[in-house]
Amino acid sequence: MDLAVDIYQLTKTWPREELYGLTSQVRRAATSVAANIAEGYGRDNLGSYVQFLRIAQGSLKEVETHLLIAQRVGLTEDVDAQLSQTEAVGKVLRGLIRKLAEGL
Repeated sequence: MDLAVDIYQLTKTWPREELYGLTSQVRRAATSVAANIAEGYGRDNLGSYVQFLRIAQGSLKEVETHLLIAQRVGLTEDVDAQLSQTEAVGKVLRGLIRKLAEGL
């Protein structure tokens, strides 16, 4: 959830004309990471949980891609902090998936 909050803070400074473009896309992807983790956990089924964690991984890659595009088109100069965050979240997700998949 911290990643999603940080993405919202970062995108507050982006131009209004991007509200329905990259701003919306990166915000949606960032909130999807946390939402998919929660939804999978809430299913109370190990296989479903792992599947939703994998979906969260995909959303995380979307966040990274949107951040890099935003940097390339000049919406923001520095996304290093957010990319470090996505890397850390990705490591946790990969480790959790690996551990849980042992039980399948």
